[in-house]
This record gives sequence, C-alpha cells and structure tokens, in this order.
Amino acid sequence: MAGEPQADCLFCKIVAGEVPATVVRETGTTVAFRDINPQAPTHVLVIPKAHYKDAAALAAAEPQLVADVLREAGEVAAEDKVVDTGYRVVFNTGTGAGQTVFHAHAHVLGGRGLQWPPG
Repeated sequence: MAGEPQADCLFCKIVAGEVPATVVRETGTTVAFRDINPQAPTHVLVIPKAHYKDAAALAAAEPQLVADVLREAGEVAAEDKVVDTGYRVVFNTGTGAGQTVFHAHAHVLGGRGLQWPPG
C-alpha cells in the first residue's frame, strides 16, 4: 500500500535502520544521507520516510511531504556550503530517467560546475 514501508525497498530499510547509511539530516518525515556513488562533491539523497514509488506518486498523495523533502534539500545545501556556488535538486522518475530505487527521492548535487543540459 502506498505510504507503507515495503519489505523489498532499500530506502525503507535505511529508514528502519536495517541498512547503514551516512545520514546527514533527519526529521520526523525525511531522512537525508550521502549517495554511495557520488556524482559531485555534495551528493545527498533526501527521501520521505513514507514509501511512494516516485516523485509523481508522492506529490499526488502527499504534497506537504514533497515540500518537506524540498525544504530539507535546501538545508542539506546550506550545511554543505553549496548555496552560494549553486546546487541542483533532481528527482529521477522511471528507469529511462535513471531511477534505480523505486522510493521517491531527491538528489542534492553541488560543489562542482553542473552544466546544462545534464547527462
């Protein structure tokens, strides 16, 4: 069921403390942790504690939770001191966009030049 922890979800296991992660921030609704394959000096994932398969499903079900994720993305950028130089927040949705864990999550990337278009 949407919003409920999924036994086969890596990120749900991180939320539950069953899988280790380098957590940098945690709130009542979100967890932020360092990506294990960083693409920039700052590469942190911000996830809702509730399970939704992607950003679209999360936004449709719980718009306030999307706001929580985005607010925490800004806090991560501030703590990593990338606000002044710029940072990117990315939600990959679907395999064609590079989503590999089907639990909604935002990538916070910064600390190097981020060209446009990405990819």
